Amino acid sequence: MMIKETSLRRDPDLRGELAFLARGCDFVLPSRFKKRLKSFQQTQIQNKPEKKPGTPLPPPATSPSSPRPLSPVPHVNNVVNAPLSINIPRFYFPEGLPDTCSNHEQTLSRIETAFMDIEDQKADIYEMGKIAKVCGCPLYWKAPMFRAAGGEKTGFVTAQSFIAMWRKLLNNHHDDASKFICLLAKPNCSSLEQEDFIPLLQDVVDTHPGLTFLKDAPEFHSRYITTVIQRIFYTVNRSWSGKITSTEIRKSNFLQTLALLEEEEDINQITDYFSYEHFYVIYCKFWELDTDHDLYISQADLSRYNDQASSSRIIERIFSGAVTRGKTIQKEGRMSYADFVWFLISEEDKRNPTSIEYWFRCMDVDGDGVLSMYELEYFYEEQCERMEAMGIEPLPFHDLLCQMLDLVKPAVDGKITLRDLKRCRMAHIFYDTFFNLEKYLDHEQRDPFAVQKDVENDGPEPSDWDRFAAEEYETLVAEESAQAQFQEGFEDYETDEPASPSEFGNKGNKILSASLPEKCGKLQSVDEE
Repeated sequence: MMIKETSLRRDPDLRGELAFLARGCDFVLPSRFKKRLKSFQQTQIQNKPEKKPGTPLPPPATSPSSPRPLSPVPHVNNVVNAPLSINIPRFYFPEGLPDTCSNHEQTLSRIETAFMDIEDQKADIYEMGKIAKVCGCPLYWKAPMFRAAGGEKTGFVTAQSFIAMWRKLLNNHHDDASKFICLLAKPNCSSLEQEDFIPLLQDVVDTHPGLTFLKDAPEFHSRYITTVIQRIFYTVNRSWSGKITSTEIRKSNFLQTLALLEEEEDINQITDYFSYEHFYVIYCKFWELDTDHDLYISQADLSRYNDQASSSRIIERIFSGAVTRGKTIQKEGRMSYADFVWFLISEEDKRNPTSIEYWFRCMDVDGDGVLSMYELEYFYEEQCERMEAMGIEPLPFHDLLCQMLDLVKPAVDGKITLRDLKRCRMAHIFYDTFFNLEKYLDHEQRDPFAVQKDVENDGPEPSDWDRFAAEEYETLVAEESAQAQFQEGFEDYETDEPASPSEFGNKGNKILSASLPEKCGKLQSVDEE
């Protein structure tokens, strides 16, 4: 279809879009422009006057007698397509922004030289640490690199296989997050699932100097690894999809924390993800509730946490599957240790963004994304009943509702959204009011000015979870020390031989690592089953 220049000028909308495209404006999509162009052509055909019999045909467009030749169609296509490919630069790089200054061949040459220093040019997983440093990666990338190069099948990696793998990775992945996903993920997968982290974390357990005592208790490796994986997904997987993407890795501090393992020998100083003290606290809390020690707890078991501080209605919502994965908790009414990790962190740190989302899902009974006044009253009813049983006169719901609305200041009256709770920075007080009686009473007795001061303080203070874990760990240490001293005193009374200070010191250093096997003697048999 030939388009006259005069026809284009008569359509101001089409002329404006052509002008936008000429400037490289990205607001006019090619598909939308094609639709407008097709519509304009159809209009031209409909408005074309019908030919009367005997009317001579107009001269052809290519006739040399025509004073103004018609613009050919290819010329119009060039006007449309050229600006799209030239003026709109690429802005989305899912595998990272390519670095044009990097010299991949030089890096590969250094890797080849490093393999020459290894016997038979075959590196095992321990020697892979040297190769990781030559590649410019943190030390604990060595296990994923070893597996990606095929070392798991043969027990070693040759220079040829590793260089081929690393060349392909450098050509297709351009930042640390994308490379990390590629090394750990299954073939043809662009995200990480929970089991993908097991080889990496097993290598940390086997080689980190801060976890050497776990070599004598291999049955607890899986529990520690499970705890770290759940903490990773709790913090990094902001989409709640169960799959970590490269975008989520980039927005988190996981890769930076993983690099710190190489520098810090005391793993307890790395409170994010890897702290053994935090694992110890979580597992001891779970073991206290798991009376039959089958690594599952029931709804009645969970209700006993913290002297039944949480209401039965919120526990019912947890077991309804609102915040848990899999169908075990819904079909069998049992919570696994992995789900308990999420519960404990959310319960003890309600300022955390994931915790705010966790409890919002629980309170949003109808799942409409809004906490209505009926849902708030449903949870507050049980709080009132429990306070009356304790001889405390509860605040009427209408008065409490006014306080909560003043606290949250929702954008829409009568409807509290997740965004409102995150913005108000008082979500921990809001949640405790409706389903944690002990903490609610603590908030009521606290100075309101001190609460406001905590909210306004943006300094790098430890989180509520870090404080809770530190306090609980000190309590557990004191209990274990007292128990060890009592046992030693009893043995001394029987043998009448005083223990040497050195022996007591050695035993004291092993209290925490030895106490878990004593408490969890059935764990290994349960895992084997």
